[in-house]
Amino acid sequence: MVFYFKSDVVSPPYTIYMGKDKYENEDLIKYGWPEDIWFHVDKLSSAHVYLRMPKGIAIEDIPKDVLIDCVQLVKNNSIQGCKMNNIHVVYTPWGNLKKTAEMDVGQIGFHRQKEVKIVAVEKKITEIINRLEKTKEERYPDLAAEKESRDREERNEKKAQLQEQKNKEKEATKKKKEIDELRNYSSLMKSDNMTTNEDGYDSDNFM
Repeated sequence: MVFYFKSDVVSPPYTIYMGKDKYENEDLIKYGWPEDIWFHVDKLSSAHVYLRMPKGIAIEDIPKDVLIDCVQLVKNNSIQGCKMNNIHVVYTPWGNLKKTAEMDVGQIGFHRQKEVKIVAVEKKITEIINRLEKTKEERYPDLAAEKESRDREERNEKKAQLQEQKNKEKEATKKKKEIDELRNYSSLMKSDNMTTNEDGYDSDNFM
């Protein structure tokens, strides 16, 4: 089971999701999207919370209010963290998550520590949690199928972009050829390259 929430503090709203337990977290780690941002309470056990970003939006450009929603949600879903003030939440792009065979279920590392960001959370904000809980949906998604569909769509987009680029290059080559031919024709039509009607015959003998 995966829990989905809507952060509607901006328009269009952002989707936030998390697994029910550490076993589902394994699937979320495996089938995450490049657009996903992963959140977790620093140095404490907590839910793995994901924010699905629009394509082309960098982690630095997460709207401030959406970021607050994410860190409040992950804090609220930490057995220890939910009872504490002044905790820290770490977050990083899904692609930076590192999972090796020797790690326990639900355990994760990072490929590049410099891509891990940290934000301080002073206290729980009940109004935010209540608002998010009202949007909560429980689903049983086929994560593998969703990931494949997303990747297929991206492959098709890249193929279309590549074909468009090839068409543009072909058109540019055609126009260049036409311009070159026109220049060559203009050169041939210059007066010093042309003959007059008087060239090549005797007017007195013309019949």
